[in-house]
This record gives sequence, C-alpha cells and structure tokens, in this order.
Amino acid sequence: MIGLIIMSNNTQFLLIFKVIILSFFSGFTGVPLTVMPSKASTIKDIDFLGEVTFPGDTKVQGTLLGGLSGITYDARKNVYYSISDDRSEKAPARFYTLTIELKENFLGAVKFTDVTLLNNQDGQNFPEQGIDPEGIALTSKGTLYISSEGNSTPTNLINPFVNEFSLAGEQLKALPIHQKYLPNAPQTRGVQNNLGFESLTITPSQNYLFTATENALFQDGKLATVNNGSPSRIFSYNLTTGLPIAEYLYLTDKVSEHPIKADGFNNSGLVDLLAIDDTHFLGLERSFSLGAGFTIKLYEISLAGADDISNINNLDTAKIKNIKPAKKKLLLDFDKLNITLDNIEGLTFGPNLPNGRRSLIIVSDNNFRKNLTHVLVFSVEPINKPAIILKPKGKN
Repeated sequence: MIGLIIMSNNTQFLLIFKVIILSFFSGFTGVPLTVMPSKASTIKDIDFLGEVTFPGDTKVQGTLLGGLSGITYDARKNVYYSISDDRSEKAPARFYTLTIELKENFLGAVKFTDVTLLNNQDGQNFPEQGIDPEGIALTSKGTLYISSEGNSTPTNLINPFVNEFSLAGEQLKALPIHQKYLPNAPQTRGVQNNLGFESLTITPSQNYLFTATENALFQDGKLATVNNGSPSRIFSYNLTTGLPIAEYLYLTDKVSEHPIKADGFNNSGLVDLLAIDDTHFLGLERSFSLGAGFTIKLYEISLAGADDISNINNLDTAKIKNIKPAKKKLLLDFDKLNITLDNIEGLTFGPNLPNGRRSLIIVSDNNFRKNLTHVLVFSVEPINKPAIILKPKGKN
C-alpha cells in the first residue's frame, strides 16, 4: 500500500530562498529548518524532507491500518516495524512492516508490506482490551521490545508491561515492573489511563532500554493542563540483566492552547523517546485541545546530572523543586513546517543518507477515525563528537 506524498512548502522568505538555492544546485525538495537553540549538544540542524499520508480506511492484509504509536528500524533488512495501539478491537494486537524510499534530499514511496500479530505468554492472540501497545524497539539480536500502557479504569485494571517478542510475534520475556507503576482500583497508585508507557528506545550501545510515562503517575501529581506541566518518569533497564536500574524526573510542557469550550478535552505529554547515546535522547511532546488542535515539539533530552528518583515512590509528597530533572532543549516546533498537524506519536532513526546526514522517521496515530495516518521524514545533522556510553550497572 503506497500513500500520498506531500512535500512541505513553508512560506517564510528565508527558507524559500534557501530551498530555491539548494534546489538549483542539488534538486533539493524539502525545507531546511534551523535547530533551536543553536547550542544543542548533539544535533546541529534538521531538514524536513516531506510526508506520506494514508487514508483512514487503508487495509494491510485484511487488517485496518491505524493507531501507529511507535516505530523502529531494522538496518539488516532495511525495513521498519511500527506498532499499532489497537487494543485488539479492530484486529488482534499487531505491528506492521513497512519500507521507506529515501533519497539524499527527498522522500520517495512508503509501502506497508506485512502485518504480524502478537501472542501473549500462552501463545494466543491478546484478547480484546487485554493490551494497549504503544512503544517498539529492535535489539541487535533481532528481537523486539514492546511496551503496553495497560488500563487503569476502576472496572478494568490491566498492568502495563515491557516485554520481549520475536519478529514472528511470539512473547519471549517479560521485564519486571515496579509496583509504583501498577494501577489500583482506588486510583491512588500507578499509571493513569492512556498516559502510561508511551515511549520505548534502546541505546545504540545496546546497554540500556528506556521507557517513560506520558504524564504523572496517580501518586506523583497532576496531569498536564493549560496552567501546568506534569511530572513524568523516564526509567531504564540494564539489557544484560533485564533489571530496572534508574528513574528520572521529566517535566512535560503545559497544554499549549485552551480548548474552545471550557470543559473541552485537552492534554499534553511525552509521547516518545529516541536514544542518541546512553544519556541523550530526542523526545516528542504532543499537546492537544479540542477545537484548537495539536502542538508538536521535538526536544533534545539529557540525563546528565539528573537525580535518580527510583527510591521515591510518591513525587507528590516529595520536594520536586529539590530534584534535578532531565534537561530538555527545544529543537523543532512543528508549527514551522506549515503542514497540517495530527496525532504524532512515534519516531526512529533510519539509515544514513548519501550526504552523510541521518534520516529521522516520525509516524502518527489516526485513532482509527477518519484522520490520515502520517509518515514524516527528516534528515538530521549530528554534531561530530564521541558518543556517550555508560558502563552498565546492576540493580541499585
């Protein structure tokens, strides 16, 4: 299945001038974007190469395409795997295989070529409402880690998980989850509904796996509003031992816009992480207000100097102001792209491009409505410096 290719056409004069000059000399068709701020520690700049969209009724091998919440790249096969957050309602829980044609300065065809159903520990497809898959990350040994947000409504409690699967969808291993993340019926502990383990990434060193909550745990504080951000947690596993080793405070942005109606739905949170090295990440934050639409921002996140909060079970009673959180720097406000913004949720690095830059792929979740599924492609230029690799440690 091939989608509709849409190239950016930003109207700012300086950007247009740069596009014209680059197009004249090299056939460039994307929009170059200056990274903000210029002192970002690992990414120098970002170019938007374009997007491909798929209509809401697109099907792949009989399953409804949608809910793309995470994506990861398999360099050995030059394919991508993208997880659907379908809770086994439209079809059994699954991930898709896709190919993306990349040139030096533009995006070619995007094709969804396969679908793989996920099996639980009993070797069966996950039952309806038995999983809420959100994150996906490929290991160097050719297996996948997949995160599930679970469910935290009082009448339907399902614990979140981070589990390892084969490329055939067979569950291989479940990583331990601390009790503080497990929801209870009184809603005094654990992940909040639809705001749990949204992120998943493996460091290039293959030493660590990281995930994060989209917003605060029930016991940690308030959800994001137009007046305040939310204290999320980023936490890591040692991939050698499979044990959790550290947690960090991450403060999300406020909701960007007031909803048109005072009681209109709105939220803001951290929707994905992508490891640059053992301590630096790209982070996607998404804000939505009913009637006002989406605000999407790409940050560079650093854990250097951040406090380990794994021994703090309740941030709401802790003195958050005395905790050193993860640092974040704005790289890109998607409003600068001059495209229709949608429910952006997942990102991964793709292959290196012929010009030495790195491709960056971002996907959207259409919520199985009439919304389009978007695949956006960028090229990024990293600052040339040695990657930061930490020495793996065991359980603290």
